[in-house]
Amino acid sequence: MLVRRADKPHSDEEWRSFLRTHDFGQLIAPGSGRPLPVVVPTHFVYEGGDVALLHLARPNPVWRALEESPRGMLTVVGAYTYVTAELNTGPEDEPGYGVPTSYYAAVQVGGRAEVVDDPAELAELLNAQLRHFEPGRTGPPVDTSNPYAKLLPAIRGIRFHFEEVRAKFKFGGNRHPEHARAISEALRERGGDLDVEASLIQQRRLERPR
Repeated sequence: MLVRRADKPHSDEEWRSFLRTHDFGQLIAPGSGRPLPVVVPTHFVYEGGDVALLHLARPNPVWRALEESPRGMLTVVGAYTYVTAELNTGPEDEPGYGVPTSYYAAVQVGGRAEVVDDPAELAELLNAQLRHFEPGRTGPPVDTSNPYAKLLPAIRGIRFHFEEVRAKFKFGGNRHPEHARAISEALRERGGDLDVEASLIQQRRLERPR
């Protein structure tokens, strides 16, 4: 992933905050000598530090790839939107010859997958996910002594340990601040599915420059 200076995270907290609030990505396991890596779309939980938690079905082909090599990558992309040529045309550009672009946030985490099979540890992992995805849940926790126990053999857990992080926040950091603010306002007014989120990230980065 190409990360230009204008698109680098302003701090580690920027990409950490993004992972805490964007909890669906792809786990990529290259294995060893495979023609193609195994790529698994999945929810995960990141609460800080250098570990993300997730679980997958036991028949998933990812397990064989992880047996070959525990190293892999967790990738997350969000706040993506299309910026038209008209919007991206600045005062320095030839009128009518603006270049369209994409805005997006992306975090790629290279690391090591620790497989969790112990029932008690697996239950603990699942409860962490439930606390994240179902805050205020009134049902019983996952436990090895209740009816959830019979479901545990159907899945395996992963503690994904971070080793290297590449993050990119491409939101017009190369534009003049006044032009970038105009783009941000236009995206907010356009109001597409992710336009507003992209606008908010762009505004935040403008308010807190490097």
